[in-house]
Amino acid sequence: MAPPLLSYPEAAEQVHRFIVALAEQSQVRAVPALEALAGPPSKPPEFAPLLSSAGRILAAGIRADRDQPPFPRSTRDGFACRAAEANTHQFLFLSGHVRAGETPSGALGTGEVWEIMTGAPVPEGADAVFMVEHSEVSSNFVRLVAPRTIAPDENIVARGAEAHAADLLIPQGVRLGPAQIALAAQCGYTELAVAPRPKVAILSTGDELVSVADTPGPSQIRNSNSPMLAALVAAAGGEPVVLPTVPDQEAPLDAAIHYALSADLLLVTGGISAGRFDLVEDALTRAGARFFFGGVAIQPGKPVVFGQLPRPGKLPLPFFALPGNPISSAVTYQLFAAPLLAALGDDSTPLPRFGLAQLIGEWRGKPGLTRFLPAWCDFGLAPEVRIIPWQGSGDIAAFARSNCFLLVPPDAVEINEGTIVQILLS
Repeated sequence: MAPPLLSYPEAAEQVHRFIVALAEQSQVRAVPALEALAGPPSKPPEFAPLLSSAGRILAAGIRADRDQPPFPRSTRDGFACRAAEANTHQFLFLSGHVRAGETPSGALGTGEVWEIMTGAPVPEGADAVFMVEHSEVSSNFVRLVAPRTIAPDENIVARGAEAHAADLLIPQGVRLGPAQIALAAQCGYTELAVAPRPKVAILSTGDELVSVADTPGPSQIRNSNSPMLAALVAAAGGEPVVLPTVPDQEAPLDAAIHYALSADLLLVTGGISAGRFDLVEDALTRAGARFFFGGVAIQPGKPVVFGQLPRPGKLPLPFFALPGNPISSAVTYQLFAAPLLAALGDDSTPLPRFGLAQLIGEWRGKPGLTRFLPAWCDFGLAPEVRIIPWQGSGDIAAFARSNCFLLVPPDAVEINEGTIVQILLS
């Protein structure tokens, strides 16, 4: 029986159910008595040096090694004081100094202030810091200039206000960016436990394809899908394994699919439409594929296929057979393959990512399919999006000029200028 054609919401839900089942299988594999039923255990985490961990997925949470901040910290250059005394606007004796990295040599006495620098520990007895800009200094005396007043705790971050020792600061499953790396550094992590990168086999098919380095013949084109998908996979934290391009012939297709069984995910492009030489679906069937859907009511990307391949002694290999036209391949990857790849890599980021923007210009068309049109969004205070003129799903130049896709609902026949529309973020 041919795999079903689904609507976009139905197909997205099918992938989501697969991801949920994958998570449940991973939990089962953690129970030793059930390992024989569920396959080999999950891959153990890797350890990456802190400075090489950007973009990786955290496999073990980051905890505070001490209170943060570890002392009451001044947030301003100014004078540590008792707020009640400073608000009298009387001159107070300047009895001490403390700068960042120093430990106060004593406590603040009655009628006194201490000069203090940003980031320095606040001396005992002080409950506020007034700013240099709000002060008047006369010899060894300082006062807060009227009519300004200061509240207790103003310009002071209390000890432990950000975190207490052993608090979980970043949970596992978070993609490490500059902020997370800075926080890990503050807590003394020189290396981080990160999830292994899922290996994604990328197989492009078609008699018309030649490698990037070759000169195409009169009826040939260079293979752009494999580099594009490799870039998408790498950006998502996967490890792309680009297989040699195969022609539209049964034996090479069967061999390439068999070779890909060692990967964590298989992406095939081309050869999945209804033409005489579209042989990929048959090749997957010969390999024992179970199909979850055989097309989605979207444009571009309608022929996309999702399923899994059996592997002796291992969990089945999930695969997507993507349309051969580059924009179709990119759209279907982002809608369906990217969420699954994130799950395989323990990435907790919700995918695909959508946003809202105001349409500049208008759209007219026929109903029936959910459309994803190449577009450019100006992400200002009020995002605005324009449709990129394109010549169909093979128009790589239009794709290169876009930074998102405009989503057109299946029942729409027109979208007027100024309408708030949904966009698929790249």
